Amino acid sequence: MRAFIFPGQGAQYSGMGKELFATNSAAKRYFLQANEILGFEITQIMFEGTPEDLKQTKVTQPAVFLHSIINALSKNDFSPEMTAGHSLGEFSALVANGVLDFEDGLRLVAQRSLAMQKACEQEPSTMAAIIGLVDEKVEEICAETQGIVVAANYNCPGQLVISGQIAAVNLACEGMKAAGAKRVLPLPVSGAFHSPLMEPARTELAEAIAATEFKLPRCPIYQNVDARGNTNVLEIKSNLIAQLTSPVKWTQCVEQMIKDGATSFYESGPGNVLQGLIKKVNREMQVNSF
Repeated sequence: MRAFIFPGQGAQYSGMGKELFATNSAAKRYFLQANEILGFEITQIMFEGTPEDLKQTKVTQPAVFLHSIINALSKNDFSPEMTAGHSLGEFSALVANGVLDFEDGLRLVAQRSLAMQKACEQEPSTMAAIIGLVDEKVEEICAETQGIVVAANYNCPGQLVISGQIAAVNLACEGMKAAGAKRVLPLPVSGAFHSPLMEPARTELAEAIAATEFKLPRCPIYQNVDARGNTNVLEIKSNLIAQLTSPVKWTQCVEQMIKDGATSFYESGPGNVLQGLIKKVNREMQVNSF
């Protein structure tokens, strides 16, 4: 079975989508439509902007979403039998399997990005990658650390991202080092994504999702919150809302997709980070760019 996967925030790069715009007429139409929906020339920033320009929250998430889903929708051989996305990428996966229209997906991503930015501004917060500790130990240290710090991204075996208040994340990082972590890497982000600190954004996104039409999926979507292949629209909506304050169970999603019959993975979007993570889950799995 062909599984299509979509990356999240952090995959962006200057020039992303430029060649696609220039060589594919269907892609060009989608990009121009996106400019109208967003009310600003996001294509100009994607194609010509600096890395710093692309770090703007209102740009980063729509840009990654656009590159990922337009690349998929504009190709004739796009035929997913499963879809999944890492964090933000879940919105691309929902458009890919027909749950959301392109326009609705982009509007929700734009609203999500602004809501998350507002939540980030309410309290200083950050994230850090922990390499070389088992998940249970990372969870244990987070639970024992004073302040708000939680396991946020289960990326692959031995790689887990923590998220929370700056002081709490720093304390937890010291605990991870003492416990034998191979590497502890503070991430260049200004927010505690997938943590309780995103509660204001979760509430705001819930209202936007409630006002958006969700259709029956063409194939299962494996969502970050429960790592199951979902086809029930109410469950899909509930998981999408909960995702902002819940961990991204990417390792578990990949394991479940393989268990359910995935024989090949195709990553659509900027970069190839997800391909590398899947190889760390299962070295024998076929993974490709799309």
